[in-house]
Amino acid sequence: MSETPRPHRCGFVTLIGRPNVGKSTLLNRLLGEKVAAVSPRPQTTRNRIPGVLTRPDAQIVLVDTPGIHRAKGALNRYMVDVAEEAMRTNDAVALLIEAGIGPNGQVGISDIDREILEQLGAVKVPVFLVINKIDRIEKPILLPVIDAWRQQFDFAQIHPVSALKGDGVDALVDGFVEVLPEAPAIYPPDVFTDLPERFIGAELIREKLFQLLEQELPYAVAVTIERWQERSHDNLVVIEAVVHVERDSQKAIVIGKGGTMIKRVGEAARHDLEGLLGTRVHLSLFVRVERGWTKSPDGLRKLGYE
Repeated sequence: MSETPRPHRCGFVTLIGRPNVGKSTLLNRLLGEKVAAVSPRPQTTRNRIPGVLTRPDAQIVLVDTPGIHRAKGALNRYMVDVAEEAMRTNDAVALLIEAGIGPNGQVGISDIDREILEQLGAVKVPVFLVINKIDRIEKPILLPVIDAWRQQFDFAQIHPVSALKGDGVDALVDGFVEVLPEAPAIYPPDVFTDLPERFIGAELIREKLFQLLEQELPYAVAVTIERWQERSHDNLVVIEAVVHVERDSQKAIVIGKGGTMIKRVGEAARHDLEGLLGTRVHLSLFVRVERGWTKSPDGLRKLGYE
């Protein structure tokens, strides 16, 4: 007697949490592709980043969001609004936290975390707790962390994972599939994001700026693509991108002495772009001062944050 085929499931899962808890790393890990910028600096993600995970029995559209924090300034407010809106338009929500113990052996549940939980109280879909970075702690520490968070909220499921190393992520995906509605796939099986390549290209360049400049990097940096030309006759993509900063002093930092830093950024970004596109890339980077763009709604719109 043949076994009844399992129904196909498809839906949206939003990843939320404070800055720098590993949402973008988890998204990239689940997809096996880099679609979201990753760096050790908080607030790297600024937009809603969808990624598509397809397997025979399900398709999950995972939505990475900016870290939720107390917003100061137009750019920060924009990022928090993006995250909070994504929280309300989905089939499930995954709250990411860091595995760890606070001072005096207490589990650290911050005020921001409590405010997120309060907002989640109004959400009508299953809420997952994803305890990330378990590779950094001893396993016995997990039990008090799980117990403390379980007392704060009625989570549908709790999953300890390491987004960096991949521990626990298969079980997390299975958990997502369990709660998604029965529905056909939205995207073809070879699609891993619905973002245009130009957007991902700008994100990869911005990621390299964050990674290479580290603490020297001005927070007020954005990247836009001004030219994207695919030349089939010589298997080349020509990209011209602009790095936007707010002050002349920031421009000097990004360019570096004798242009050395912008050259390093370009080389690192070109390497990732060629891997993404599967073709040779000619990348030119320019740095432009957009005074006060992070504080102005017009400045945000001009650079694509709307």
